[in-house]
Amino acid sequence: MQRCELCGNEYDKAFTISQAGKNHVFDSFECAIQVLAPTCAHCRCRIIGHGIEDKGVFIAARTAPSPRASPAFATALAEIDAR
Repeated sequence: MQRCELCGNEYDKAFTISQAGKNHVFDSFECAIQVLAPTCAHCRCRIIGHGIEDKGVFIAARTAPSPRASPAFATALAEIDAR
């Protein structure tokens, strides 16, 4: 059995995710999300669906633009809302 790198649980159905050349072992998607998913710079939620990245900063696709958001974020959010 493998051990989850976040919670330490040993589980016979643990799985491995490879990201940026490193292998990670988890017992649940919940643990994988906590370790691997980027955090929205505006609302601090974990981005597990579509997000927007600009210069290494992530923002949730449905988050309203904030004063800290770059023009790229505002443009992308406007395009999403127009759909």
